[in-house]
Amino acid sequence: MSVAIKVENISKAYRLGEIGTGTLSNDLQRWWAKQRGKEDPFLKIGEVNDRATKGNSDVVWSLRDINFEINQGDAVGIIGRNGAGKSTLLKILSRVTSPTTGNISGIGRIASLLEVGTGFHPELTGRENIYLNGAILGMRKKEISRQFDAIVDFSGVERYIDTPVKRYSSGMYVRLAFAVAAHLESEILIVDEVLAVGDADFQKKCLGKMGEVSKGEGRTVLFVSHNMAAVKSLCSTSIILVNGKLQLIDNTDNVISYYLKGDSQQLNQRTFSNEYDKKEFALHSISLNTKHRNFTEPLIENEEIELVTKITIKEGITDHIHFTYVLYNELGEAMFPFSHDGVKLKIGKNHVICTFPKSFFNSGTYYLSFFLTKNFINSVFSERDILSFTIIEGHRALGVWMGREPGYIKPKFEWTLSSNG
Repeated sequence: MSVAIKVENISKAYRLGEIGTGTLSNDLQRWWAKQRGKEDPFLKIGEVNDRATKGNSDVVWSLRDINFEINQGDAVGIIGRNGAGKSTLLKILSRVTSPTTGNISGIGRIASLLEVGTGFHPELTGRENIYLNGAILGMRKKEISRQFDAIVDFSGVERYIDTPVKRYSSGMYVRLAFAVAAHLESEILIVDEVLAVGDADFQKKCLGKMGEVSKGEGRTVLFVSHNMAAVKSLCSTSIILVNGKLQLIDNTDNVISYYLKGDSQQLNQRTFSNEYDKKEFALHSISLNTKHRNFTEPLIENEEIELVTKITIKEGITDHIHFTYVLYNELGEAMFPFSHDGVKLKIGKNHVICTFPKSFFNSGTYYLSFFLTKNFINSVFSERDILSFTIIEGHRALGVWMGREPGYIKPKFEWTLSSNG
């Protein structure tokens, strides 16, 4: 299989604040180093692109030493937190900007959708912009005309096709822009987070089209999104960027699991500091363990699992204090809420245990969010992803299904055989 994109030691540095180094002598040093083929002396002190920390240098590396290969026909997801360098990488691959160091080699034409209305002129009509975009991609007028009706039909903006695009809504803009990028005959399609602008039906339509482009037409797709379900449905391989560095390239399921796990240690237990000692309560710990086992041991799918919450309700609180958990799967989708119904919290220390029945969870990684209220309506405290935990597959007898079953939970229902035939 031929390589569609090969990225070798790509780095991109940006200077914070004003353009230039700040002094004429430093600018001359930079120019003289470039003339001699030497490294820019002011990039040596550049720092990693971590927005959360204050650095000492005014040069930051948006990308640093990125290396990977993508084969023709692959659909590859690129994920990471805001500021990780995803959009910068796509702009370099699309030739919108050049790398500071490194080389890119690839085959074929690239169609990019990096921002809403990329490559569109606001004064031109939708029809004129289709031809303009095609010309930018290197298409002949005859090629564009052959795909024109399909582009307009897919975009759903036929009524406005002869209206200047400056009068389009952002949703109409992205509909037409995606339709152009997906239908014109480029070998590589690059799509940034712009699909978030579209409505749910159009997002579904776009994912279907990208799957068709990749699997049916053998074109290469690079897809950036914060929607893990969308990445998982489209991409078999994914890349994760962290502060401008390539952290992992692997099977999409493994990459998403790594990304969502974040900094958590997956110990199935969390002890809380004084930061969680509030006016109304003090949260001490939350832990999960397989029943009759220590919390440090793995959680096993076919055994009972206990969720233990240790919390103190302060003296003088007369309102009814109630807490609720929400369970999320590894894609960040809410599964269901649950709370301590039938158990009333008392003033003082509370040791509350919730028992999940055997084989309730499927194997996988899960996340708990915690909400505490007064009288069921007044929010006192909440924290998303307060604890993460992993369920592993239990023992199975030979001759039964050995793979992971579909879904996330495996509830048991009561079944009866009616005597009425």
